[in-house]
Amino acid sequence: MQNNLFQQAKDAVSNMMMQGNANSQDKQAAQNAVQAAYTEATPEERNQLQQLEQQLKQHNQLQ
Repeated sequence: MQNNLFQQAKDAVSNMMMQGNANSQDKQAAQNAVQAAYTEATPEERNQLQQLEQQLKQHNQLQ
């Protein structure tokens, strides 16, 4: 079964990264999407979600 929350989290992080100058609301939305995806994530998806969280942290430190 496809995890829709997981896909939404990936999309949210991807969109935020592509914007370059995402505002705090966009950042929070991406973080919320990642956190929501954990509720239904498989172990493999959890690993990918951790990578997405790392990307968010790195992006926030660069700006």
